[in-house]
Amino acid sequence: MNTPELRIACATQLESQASKVSRLPAFIGLDGFVDEILHVVDKRETATQYERLPTIARYAGRLAAAAGRSTNVELVSQLTKLGGNGPIMANAMASFGLAVTYLGNLGYPNLHPVFTEFARRAEVHSIAEPGYTDALEFEDGKIMLGKHTALKEVNWESIKARYGVEPFARKLQESRFIAFVNWTMLTAMNDTWRAILDEVCPRLTGPRRILFFDLADPEKRTHADVLKALALITEFERHFSVILGLNEKEAAEIGGHLGLNAPDRSPEGLGALARQIRERLAIGTVVVHPTAFAVAANERSAACIEGPFTAKPLITTGAGDHFNAGFCLGQLLGLDLAASLLTGVSTSGFYVRTGRSPAIPEIAGLLRDWPRA
Repeated sequence: MNTPELRIACATQLESQASKVSRLPAFIGLDGFVDEILHVVDKRETATQYERLPTIARYAGRLAAAAGRSTNVELVSQLTKLGGNGPIMANAMASFGLAVTYLGNLGYPNLHPVFTEFARRAEVHSIAEPGYTDALEFEDGKIMLGKHTALKEVNWESIKARYGVEPFARKLQESRFIAFVNWTMLTAMNDTWRAILDEVCPRLTGPRRILFFDLADPEKRTHADVLKALALITEFERHFSVILGLNEKEAAEIGGHLGLNAPDRSPEGLGALARQIRERLAIGTVVVHPTAFAVAANERSAACIEGPFTAKPLITTGAGDHFNAGFCLGQLLGLDLAASLLTGVSTSGFYVRTGRSPAIPEIAGLLRDWPRA
């Protein structure tokens, strides 16, 4: 699943192809959030010192104990940063050196200040105000509390009015990589995808481009909506080489919507599920990324790679988006599935340890000096 020889070979491939990256245009959208990363206080020791509540189970127990009564929960802000699956993924890809264009809801008519640095790295266009997320981070996961009022303005009519069909079509034509992410929170996405398929895709010429989808936790969407989204993703395969990215929970949910057997959580079980989802949807690639490893399947092969797991990450919000950015970088550079997965887990591993997106030499450095914890 992962060997020093494989990691060194992947690092060498990335280093040898790093000069190509600036010639790879990318077009990514369509969401945008302001994320506040928060810790939950367990015990307050002094005005400046506290003991953090470590696990979601402990937090859930505290809330459950308050039923019929009341309780006070203290949150301590750690960081306010750009958020949303799209901006985080796009910012990571810009850090690699790709020529990134981003379209989403990052503030309208003026860009929200949290996206200022991102706008220096990428060509940014905004069509609506951002959403807001309070991300409660624990050692074993995170709880995302979202305020989504502005997201209803992310639709095809707003794109046409505030960005334009012609610029949209031109960016798709020019790009080697395209990503549409956060389907779950963008409730007009199915209609937007339908419009892109009907109004833009027939105009595309030239080689097939990579098109990446991330549904982003579809649990709260209806069965009919999910099936419609999956059918549209299948349609996009006519025009693009489609990659569908899923975390472990999302993979199980999509498998359930497709009537597939629920897998165990082993690499073998999730690998089999990735293959079944890919075959059922008739798309190019499906990739599934739990926290400790990642699996992927295309029509030619399948692969599984262990990641540089750490029990106490500095940050977890955005880890999956960084994995997606790294995996897609590998695919753009022509790496095989195993090397692309290694690039993905290394990008995510670097991010959760440092809180920032890596450049390609830093990914290669982590691969050559693989952390043990």
